[in-house]
Amino acid sequence: MRKTLIATVIVAVAFPAFAQQQLAQTASPDANTPAVNSPNSPPNPGAPVAGANSFTEGQAKSRIEAKGFKNISDLKKDDRGVWRGKASQDGKVMNVSVDFQGNVVSN
Repeated sequence: MRKTLIATVIVAVAFPAFAQQQLAQTASPDANTPAVNSPNSPPNPGAPVAGANSFTEGQAKSRIEAKGFKNISDLKKDDRGVWRGKASQDGKVMNVSVDFQGNVVSN
């Protein structure tokens, strides 16, 4: 019975460490792409990225303003989780978007 107890304790201690190692290996195929970019970091090349966006409208607007845009309007979150709207920069009105990573993209 003592051997069974020792084996159970070893498995109980080793299994969580093994599971954590497996998660770390599969969590992100590109460890250089953070979950949320800082406002002044370059955008993800694939932006806007679809995903569950936890930014509020005010936070999305602040991210857009931090990139130098003004007169932000019609800001709405689409069915892919991307905030989209219109803003002006250098006298031009353009479409802007903010994805769940905080990437601000204009076109």
